[in-house]
Amino acid sequence: MTTTTDDTKTTAYAAEPPVRLNWSEHAPEVYKAMLRLDTAARRGLDPKLYELVKIRASQLNHCAFCLDMHTKDALAAGESVERIVQLGAWEESRHFYTEKELAAIELTEAVTVLTDGFVPDEVYAKAAAHFEEAELAQLISAIAVINTWNRFGVTCRMAPGHYRPGQHG
Repeated sequence: MTTTTDDTKTTAYAAEPPVRLNWSEHAPEVYKAMLRLDTAARRGLDPKLYELVKIRASQLNHCAFCLDMHTKDALAAGESVERIVQLGAWEESRHFYTEKELAAIELTEAVTVLTDGFVPDEVYAKAAAHFEEAELAQLISAIAVINTWNRFGVTCRMAPGHYRPGQHG
């Protein structure tokens, strides 16, 4: 349990749930391959856009560990707190993002939530209108990679709050 104390009160927080499995320790070759895949997927993508995509997918997948990591990485890359906060309600706060970013965010949602149906043609077309084919391929790769990371994080119950920018990769 974490506590904070100021001059007037002490706040006690809920206990941090235990990590279920340190998967990277038990599957080190898979972890190393994921790091290589992540590095390859980010090539050619704007770092801020890359982090927005990772944050949005992590919000949808409820991956607290990845939300912690990629929010901190986005801030370190110069992203604004306001745009990060508004990302969870991007459809109501479109004016915070460029049309290209909106196309990437919408594609991220479609690829992440496949249970809502296949990626709609209009979503793909919108992304294809804003990204050259090579960059679009990188974006789709980045979306696929963060979804895989999210599944490791959620399943193994990786604990948020301990990450510092520059610790991964």
